[in-house]
Amino acid sequence: MKILIADDDRVSRRLLEARLVKDGHEVIVVEDGNQAWGALQETPNIPLAVLDWNMPGMTGPEICGRARQIKTDQPTYLILLTSRDTRQDIVSGLQAGANDYVTKPFDFDELRARVQVGERVLQLQKALADRVRELEIALANVKMLQGLLPICLYCKKIRDDRNYWQQLDKYVAEHTEARFSHGICPDCYNKVVKPELEKYLASGDSGEKKS
Repeated sequence: MKILIADDDRVSRRLLEARLVKDGHEVIVVEDGNQAWGALQETPNIPLAVLDWNMPGMTGPEICGRARQIKTDQPTYLILLTSRDTRQDIVSGLQAGANDYVTKPFDFDELRARVQVGERVLQLQKALADRVRELEIALANVKMLQGLLPICLYCKKIRDDRNYWQQLDKYVAEHTEARFSHGICPDCYNKVVKPELEKYLASGDSGEKKS
């Protein structure tokens, strides 16, 4: 997974990069808030970002706030990294738009676990967004028949809203996107077509004998 790391501390930045690369992630590294915001704008498909709270330029919470103003089906999962650990700091970071929060000095096993949680959340979001798109397409392409339809018991014609009787296939075609290709079912072939063919062949044979 592609991960953005934004931290002005060189040691912390290098340590994060080495550990995340070892876990198989593709890492983008920047050293201040302005570079981090630029990376998120230039590469909008970055799924996850680890942002230091205090950086030159924009702070981590400021980046979170701006990122949440971008309308997208797949928002970036944002983890704040900071030495602040009071309840008020945690609340303000989450209210700014962060998804998670890790305090410094961080334990990498904890950070790895939080990154894995982010991956699962992103997968669920993507699956949900894909499903919503499929449903929107289906609803856009399908008309639905609703209510009680009067149908003739014998000929199977439908009585429409204007009190006219019309063939079932014509009525369905007018009220849905369905189109018909006509054929003959086995029952109708045996009951209708086959007797007519036999009758025709029989009459042809008798005509030859008479001549």
